[in-house]
Amino acid sequence: MTSRDFDKDYWERHWTRTDGAGKRTNSPVNPYIDSETRQLISGTALDAGCGSGAEAIWLARNGWKVTGVDTSRTALAMAAKYARDDSIEDLLTWVEADLTMWEPHERWDLVVTNYAHPTIPQLEFYRRIASWVTPGGALLIVGHLHDPESATSHQPREVSATLGEITELFISPAWEIETARQESRLVTHHSGAVVTLSDVIVRVHRNS
Repeated sequence: MTSRDFDKDYWERHWTRTDGAGKRTNSPVNPYIDSETRQLISGTALDAGCGSGAEAIWLARNGWKVTGVDTSRTALAMAAKYARDDSIEDLLTWVEADLTMWEPHERWDLVVTNYAHPTIPQLEFYRRIASWVTPGGALLIVGHLHDPESATSHQPREVSATLGEITELFISPAWEIETARQESRLVTHHSGAVVTLSDVIVRVHRNS
């Protein structure tokens, strides 16, 4: 696959996928957002590529005023329902937009992206959303890492970025790298198979 394959139609198909019981599948909150945001003072947050809203809703539950943006109308409808079910819809705003072209008129204290795949290269995407962080704010990137040595790795190199490539974007007096690490974990795929995922986690603070 290439980045161009991750268009709106792809994500609509992804979010209408059902499991063996005919239910739509959903994504759990990523396992890093708690540890990477607990020391931050809650304020405004943007979830870039929010999908069905797991991380956005988690942030809202923890005191953030959140904007969730995604290209998939189906995913956003799911996210809005989950927010209503939790009675926290007033803390969340959902925006249907292509993040590669969207031009927001505001900046956020925290910008997060969790396993997002846009139609542009990952590094270009990370550079773009970094510009939406207010001075004094933070950017948290959680992404799939291509692992050529893993037989269960499903992430093509062309649509991933290494830890070194991501951190190199932020070697500047304007940024301070606060977290930069790789993790591997076992997850159950929607097919029922247990697979190993390799993740890259980078959190940076914007100085100016």
